Amino acid sequence: MSVKVIAFVPVKPGQEQAFEAAAAVCAAASRAEPGVLHYDLWREAEGDRRYVFNELYVDQAAVAAHMASDHFKAFGLAARDFAAGRPEIIATTPIDVAG
Repeated sequence: MSVKVIAFVPVKPGQEQAFEAAAAVCAAASRAEPGVLHYDLWREAEGDRRYVFNELYVDQAAVAAHMASDHFKAFGLAARDFAAGRPEIIATTPIDVAG
């Protein structure tokens, strides 16, 4: 069953460009993973203007493989310098409402 992950990341003021550069490297490598169907970065238009990772995986094993990847670990270490707090990560599974 596919898994959608949404991660909200608050970034320190003035660190946006550095965060985006590190995220770009991670996103490019993540999109090449065999179990990744979708991997994008967004930013809230209002409020805290947190960054939002929008990810879709073929299954939970693909999520686990992503989290174990070298590029994800490297991004996690780099993001510590840019983050204004802990990310909020939400994993979801689909519900067929169309029948």
